[in-house]
Amino acid sequence: MRRTLLAFALLLSAAPALAEMQARPVEWSIGKERFSGYVVYDDAVKPKRPGLVMVPNWLGVNADAVEKAKAIAGGDYVVLVADVYGKAIRPTNAKEAGAAAKGAFADGGVSLRARTNEAVRVLQAQAAAGVPVDPAKIGAFGFCFGGTTVLELARSGSDVAGVVSLHGDLETYLPTAGNTVNASVLVLNGADDAGVTDAQIVAFEKQMDAAKADWQFVDFSGAVHCFTQPESKGPGNCAYNERAAKRALLMMRNFFSERFGTL
Repeated sequence: MRRTLLAFALLLSAAPALAEMQARPVEWSIGKERFSGYVVYDDAVKPKRPGLVMVPNWLGVNADAVEKAKAIAGGDYVVLVADVYGKAIRPTNAKEAGAAAKGAFADGGVSLRARTNEAVRVLQAQAAAGVPVDPAKIGAFGFCFGGTTVLELARSGSDVAGVVSLHGDLETYLPTAGNTVNASVLVLNGADDAGVTDAQIVAFEKQMDAAKADWQFVDFSGAVHCFTQPESKGPGNCAYNERAAKRALLMMRNFFSERFGTL
């Protein structure tokens, strides 16, 4: 596990050195359901900075997700590792993760969109708790299941500055809210991902155009699903690709820098 996290951190070597990184637990409620995540930021950097909601892969909130959030946050962002399953659901293997992800879409994604929008509000509210986040500058990104989830956030009509999907699925079960996508959208896709078909890509692009979205779709040759995750060894359709991972993470950083005016 340590080697995996070190490899991911090295991919983000363009980010400032990690100094006084904080990972503060935070809880919130939607109705009777409790959710639990972490607010991650460098406490040695005092000025307010943009905030990013990070939706992890299908394993959800765990130590690995928190360490990835630290590497991405650096001194540039405050990252909320968002819980979209519920506090009681913490998958420990692929079987449990598959069941949790399936459950999240049990109503077609209605609850998932609501939970992700609430995560945005939770991150914005951290400013009042002394966390150095600028609530007017919020984005979202996610890996695999998390990438699918942040696309649902965009489709919900959220006003976040931008969303980045890293090897997420493209299909949706719900119409785009108001047929408008307000957030800029960046999709970073493995060109050889067997789970993403040409027909799905065409449908996604048509949907984005119909919603008048500012969108970009990038394919990485030779990459399959999970390509940014050093822990994914394959064989099959879930394997790390160092070249694609480096390029994708740099593209994500540049995308958010442009969206927040910090280039």
